[in-house]
Amino acid sequence: VQLQASGGGLVQPGGSLRLSCVVSESIRNFNYMSWYRQAPGKEREWVARIYGGGTTDYADSVKGRFSISRNSARNTVYLQMNSLKPEDAAVYYCRAIKGVTSSWGQGTLVTVSS
Repeated sequence: VQLQASGGGLVQPGGSLRLSCVVSESIRNFNYMSWYRQAPGKEREWVARIYGGGTTDYADSVKGRFSISRNSARNTVYLQMNSLKPEDAAVYYCRAIKGVTSSWGQGTLVTVSS
């Protein structure tokens, strides 16, 4: 399976971005889809997930500001990011999980700076 993330860019603090992750097969095939991020010099960290039934979870650091959603017809998962902070700057990755296996997409860079 291939995942293609896009939508990153440069945004000012307080701004918004929407990331997209297009999957090469039906996202209904997966138990859940997740977004992760990795800032320079830091470990990759989990950001958000959406389960097959539609339930969502968020890391405390983004709760209330980020929203994960999906369009099954387009095999696409989104991450809407609002009220962005400089500490949100990172490379963002999407991940598809099926049982004990998972697939990662390439990252998309988010820069938050004035």
